[in-house]
Amino acid sequence: MALAADGSDQARRHRPGLRTRLARIAASPGFQRWAAGFPFARRIARKEGEALFDLVQGFVASQVLFAVVELRLLHRLVDGPLTVGQLAQGTGITPDRMARLAQAAAALGLFRRSGEGYGITRKGAALLGVPGLEQMIRHHDVLYRDLSDPVAFLRGEVQTELADFWPYVFGAGGASDPQVTATYSDLMAQSQGLVAQDTLRAVSLKDVSHLVDIGGGSGAFAEAAALSAPDLRVTLFDLPPVMEAAGRRLETSPARGRIALHPGSFRDDPLPEGADAMALIRVLYDHQDDTVRTLFRRVRDALPPGGRLVVSEPMSGGSRPEPAGDVYFAFYCMAMRTGTVRSQARIAALLVEAGFEQIDCPRSARPFVTSVVTARRGPE
Repeated sequence: MALAADGSDQARRHRPGLRTRLARIAASPGFQRWAAGFPFARRIARKEGEALFDLVQGFVASQVLFAVVELRLLHRLVDGPLTVGQLAQGTGITPDRMARLAQAAAALGLFRRSGEGYGITRKGAALLGVPGLEQMIRHHDVLYRDLSDPVAFLRGEVQTELADFWPYVFGAGGASDPQVTATYSDLMAQSQGLVAQDTLRAVSLKDVSHLVDIGGGSGAFAEAAALSAPDLRVTLFDLPPVMEAAGRRLETSPARGRIALHPGSFRDDPLPEGADAMALIRVLYDHQDDTVRTLFRRVRDALPPGGRLVVSEPMSGGSRPEPAGDVYFAFYCMAMRTGTVRSQARIAALLVEAGFEQIDCPRSARPFVTSVVTARRGPE
């Protein structure tokens, strides 16, 4: 009897759960044939089928988007609808192929049919209005090549181009090609505005007198932070070639008199002291856990008791995976070969490990732009 009981317990332990059993049923071709013919199930099957095909054709959609941006077709449609022939002029693309591109762009919601031609949609116009989005899409040709064989990529067998695009960011021998530095800085500056907006919506700096922006790049967040609090002083800390570009960019800023430039590497140089808050904006996901642990300890040591740290960057959804962090940024970081996306919970755990307290993970207004975690150094 004992053996039978043990066997029954073991069978129950290994019995698949309800969701697994339902998934096995759904995977059956016979069930899919039945669902396609049953009125209620037909609607569900069609919706799931459309969603699956969106995944299947996603790589083509991304290339259609790239072509539309590269050819500046949205810019040309802002002034009004154009025929296919007019869209094709000066592109080197024949009208019949441009017709297919325009039709594809309309299917993706970027164009709309307008008589014999095409106009721009609200979505297409919004793409033009998002700072840095066009530059990011153009930059994706590198990522596309890195992901051309995704299985080899995941096995670590691909020498990715993105790793060569960002070498100076990770302290690879100090400064790199000035053109690479300029390209990187421009790309970051163009997209940092939205990150700054969402970060400052989630975190008020009105009680902060001096903020150090570590790895702050061109100073987009430092400037936005200074403008959000008229009495705030900001120290921008990043590598020397980045600080040179930041200085040029900030020359005409109304907040320039309250932003100090402090060249240095957070790996090798002392962090600026005397601030009651520090920020790491889109920094951690460039680095592995060991680097992040060391950085958190150095930040804690540089802050006074009660001093605050603000972390803001695209993050994993953790137990609730989401596309921006767990698809796009996760694979982008893998292609960079230095960092990884983390969830708010994971970053919070690393902060606690480094000795921080009062961890807060405010809800993100737009997780596809950024998520935020804050913490304070505890009393001595």
